Order: sequence, then structure tokens, then C-alpha cells
Amino acid sequence: MSRLPTLFIPHGGGPCFFMDWDPPDTWHRMADFLRHLPDQIGVRPKALVVISGHWEEDVVTIQNNPVPPLLYDYYGFPPSTYEIKFPAPGAPDVAARIAELLGAAGIAHKFDTARGFDHGVFIPLKVAFPKADIPIVQVSLLASMDPAAHVRIGQALAPLRDENILIVGSGMTYHNLRTLMANRRGRNGTDAGSQRFDDWLDNVLTKTGPAERIAALSAWSEAPSAREAHPREEHLLPLHVAVGAAGSDPGRRMLKDVVMGAVESSFQFG
Repeated sequence: MSRLPTLFIPHGGGPCFFMDWDPPDTWHRMADFLRHLPDQIGVRPKALVVISGHWEEDVVTIQNNPVPPLLYDYYGFPPSTYEIKFPAPGAPDVAARIAELLGAAGIAHKFDTARGFDHGVFIPLKVAFPKADIPIVQVSLLASMDPAAHVRIGQALAPLRDENILIVGSGMTYHNLRTLMANRRGRNGTDAGSQRFDDWLDNVLTKTGPAERIAALSAWSEAPSAREAHPREEHLLPLHVAVGAAGSDPGRRMLKDVVMGAVESSFQFG
């Protein structure tokens, strides 16, 4: 079986794909991208390993729950969005394999046997895999927010790609909520800072070699408009895991969208 790619996908804003929005088409392009994600992958994975921007722990924590519930960790949305269902199973065998790989790399880790899927997992994956029939294991970010440490996590997990397991980073390439909410109708054009940061990301991820790519991401906060795009980096760091797992595989942009006045992109490696 051929090696699976690694992905960085946008998960939108809260339960955005399952509610009315103004303008109505705000999230349509992103949802359409997610809907066709299985076609982009080309094969049915044995399982998904997902790193979301909505789970942080002091050490890498591995979800080890055979029947994960949903964490409706968003606030102020319509009541119907708290009734969304996504009964994807967990995968304790995959969780054990993740622990084995992290241990071999000398990365401290632990299990969480109670945690459910946060909305950075179930919202985009309900669009991409609506049958909820592929097992999923979520892996936490590190609360330290150390970019190089997240690259190393991805490097440790890379062998999963040869085991028909898809590694998915779920975040946003731009996540400045103040700017997004100020321009939620997208009537002020595209935010210049978001375009500068996206241009930098595209260059680093698709036009440089693996060593240069990792070095640039490890110093991502020095990029043009970096802190404007990410006042706090939790929505960017899932990308670092995906890049670490990519090894020397080239990157390509899968999506470039403008949502609420900001550029949002997705990338695939391999």
C-alpha cells in the first residue's frame, strides 16, 4: 500500500458549516473543499489521527476512548448546533501505536480515556466523512506552544503513514478573531496582513526543501504579519505536526479561500 499524505485543513468557525450565516455563502467554498477531501486522498484510511487547535496539555496526550462523545466547545450558537451527531469510533489499537512511536522518539506522553472529539475534529470531519465510519484518535497540542516540539511530534508519528493511517492537522492559517469579527461580512476587502502571512506560508510550504521548511516554521513568528495572523498560535501548530510527519515530501496548496475578509488555506504533503 502506498504512503498516505499528511494534511492541514481549516475547521472553520465553531459549527459554521451547519448553520445559517450572513452572507449565506461565507463558508460554502471551505465546506465544498472538505466534502471532496476523500477524493483528494484517493484511498480509504484505516484510521485518522487528528491534531486540533482546541486541545492543549502539558505532555502529548493521546485520546484512548473507544466511543468518544462530542465536546460542544463553542458558545452562543443556535440550539440545533448542540444536537449535531458524529458517532465515529475511537481506535485504542492506534492509540497504543501512537504511544509506541512517541516513546521510541523520547517524547513524554499519556493517555486520556474519557475525552471526546472537540469541534476542531467533528465539525470538519462530519463534512468530509459524513458516515462517521472511520476510527479517529485525537492527539493534543503541547501547552508550551513550542513550534519545534510540534514538528518533532509529527516526525515521530510519520511511520503511521505507511500503515494506512491519515495524519490530519486541523486549525486555521489565519486566526485573529478580533479582525475576523470586525469584518465578518467581508465587505472591506481582503485583509492585507492575512495575505502577507499566507504568501509566506505558501512559499515556505510549497517552494522550499524540507530542512528550510522546518527551520522557517520553527521561527514562524518572525514571518510577515505573523502575530497579526495568530495572536496565539494554537490554530497554527497542527500544521507543524503535519509538516513534521511529511518528512521530505513536497507540499502543495489544496485550498485558498477568503472568509470574513481573511485568507484561509489548506495544504497537503506527499
